[in-house]
Amino acid sequence: MTHDHDLVLRPTPRQTEAALNPPAGRNGGDLVVETLAGLGATTVFGLPGQHALGMFDALRRSSLSYVGLRVENNTGFAADAYGRITGEVAPLLLSTGPGALTSLAALQEAAAGSSPVLAIGSQVPVAGLGGGRHGYLHELRDQQASFRDIVKSVHTVRTASQIPSAIAAAWESALTAPHGPVWVEIPQDVLLTETTLPVVTAMDATPDEVVPRPELTAVAADLLVRAERPAIIAGGGVVRSDASGKLLALAELVSAPVVTTFGGKGAFPWEHSLSLQSWLEDRHTTDFLEDADVLLVVGSGLGELSSNYHTFKPRGRVIQIEADAGKLESNHPGLGIHADARLALSALLETIDAPREDPSAPERVAALLEKVRERIAAQDLTLEQRILASVREALPDASPSFWDMTILAYWAWSAFDARRPNTMHSAQGAGGLGYGFPAALGAAVADPSQPVLAVSGDGGAMYSIAELATAKQYDLPVTWLIVDDGGYGILREYMSDAFGEATGTELTRPDFVKLAESFGVPGVRTTPESLRDDLAKALAEPGPSVVVLPALLRMFAPTHLG
Repeated sequence: MTHDHDLVLRPTPRQTEAALNPPAGRNGGDLVVETLAGLGATTVFGLPGQHALGMFDALRRSSLSYVGLRVENNTGFAADAYGRITGEVAPLLLSTGPGALTSLAALQEAAAGSSPVLAIGSQVPVAGLGGGRHGYLHELRDQQASFRDIVKSVHTVRTASQIPSAIAAAWESALTAPHGPVWVEIPQDVLLTETTLPVVTAMDATPDEVVPRPELTAVAADLLVRAERPAIIAGGGVVRSDASGKLLALAELVSAPVVTTFGGKGAFPWEHSLSLQSWLEDRHTTDFLEDADVLLVVGSGLGELSSNYHTFKPRGRVIQIEADAGKLESNHPGLGIHADARLALSALLETIDAPREDPSAPERVAALLEKVRERIAAQDLTLEQRILASVREALPDASPSFWDMTILAYWAWSAFDARRPNTMHSAQGAGGLGYGFPAALGAAVADPSQPVLAVSGDGGAMYSIAELATAKQYDLPVTWLIVDDGGYGILREYMSDAFGEATGTELTRPDFVKLAESFGVPGVRTTPESLRDDLAKALAEPGPSVVVLPALLRMFAPTHLG
């Protein structure tokens, strides 16, 4: 009898010869890039630093494409977007100390957005590890401690022979559902020391799938079929697992209205008769979901934004499907099913024998959306709605968009029709400024065949100005829409409402059009009336561009404060 563990892959004569006679001049950095290539990577992002030069020198001896940005945090945002668009691991090469630490906010966003970023940072020489104060450049007492609370896993290398296994383990961790960032650190001398180890060949780091338990699937299916008023909340897990088709089939099978979270934009057709769209910051929607006697939550932890700032109090049975076990029932008790969204939805479809028909469901959806429209219409917000509509009309359906933390993005969370899954992304997970433009650059690297839109306010744009040089250097097809209101607009609004006046929100800013042109990037100043045409023209032309819209926008009134 032959068991799987008895099967051994024996090297071919050519592989044996190559292993016995590795090429000269290789070092630990070569083992890094060889391992990445062996795992299937084709592109790496990064920013060099003194301790990391062994990795960067090795890149020229590899087949990997390198994309370098100007600030480590922006480099992390670009890798994050690459991972979101491709679903593949995005390698990120960083240096020690300040270089590594500058990436933390981006890695926090990757963690919140479940993006598979493999960050590989250098370290001080091996002799400096362990917390002693040796006075090395960039030295930290415990560098990995800064990452441990953010990333999924931390991997430290002390010898060259550990590099392939450590990177493979990190790769598998990044791709295990839920996806997320991981951290590998390698000392400077390990990267620079010449090695006689064989060239790393193809490696396997395929994670196990997170499958639902059948007895839980059976209970969930029974609850949905017998429900009188079922409803579904679809989160980012539906998008990441490519489960939108399964979601549509299930919603139609059980006649359940569907609302998508801000991270789940595009997971369900916007104009479908069962679509509640994305108006989660709306009390009418909250009431509708609270009234459901069975609520299926797929790929969402029902966090602050998805629960209308924790004012949502479900009265019916909650079924929660989530790949992150830590999020199961973390906010609301229910039937928790630890599983990948696609696998769980497939199991439900296979378990439910007959459709549950409810002709009243589309009528209830239409009535809810009409209440939402009436609420917004009563607030004199025509300008904001016109601008968002212009962006939608100008943007090709297949083009991805990346939104910074700015008022127009907050509108888009609720009111923008993403039209296709995995095409609208924002920094709503961690909520840091500066995400939009560098993330859009990463998406353009992932797929340069179509234009990409970035949206920022003037405050957030200043975090990313240096990346205009990156956009120009790689000639990336990214159009950057900057809504210029002279400050941190949403903070100005929050403080004025809460305290009567705003402090620290007003900003001196450059002429963004001239600034873009100084980088060799074409820019145009537009108006609300000409925005659609100017934006469409910029998106249609090759290479990067900037469109500046001077406008003072307001948010619709919140419903969670009363």
